[in-house]
Amino acid sequence: MRNTMEIDGYRAIVQFDPDLEMFRGEFVGLNGGADFYARDVAGLKREGAASLRVFLEMCEEDGVEPGRRYSGRFNVRIPSELHANVVAAAAAEGKSLNQWITDTLGNRVAPGMA
Repeated sequence: MRNTMEIDGYRAIVQFDPDLEMFRGEFVGLNGGADFYARDVAGLKREGAASLRVFLEMCEEDGVEPGRRYSGRFNVRIPSELHANVVAAAAAEGKSLNQWITDTLGNRVAPGMA
């Protein structure tokens, strides 16, 4: 997946900040914020590991679970015509709407992220 990196088993989204002329990483899926900045990939890995370590230490001190839990449910609003087309595509593959969407989303994310 583009613009992501994994540090110690946690995923971070990386973007370039033109105002600072640095890359900014932000961990996703945490019960709080943990971000980091660097000018290159090696620096991102180093700073990301340090930021994550501090975040995890704080979670342990406060007795907080570091990772956010997801229910596996979410609502999506799409145009009615797209909804009809998705239902038809699922039926054409002999799948339920839920299974077709699960498979399609699973095919769009990096391996191991589904």
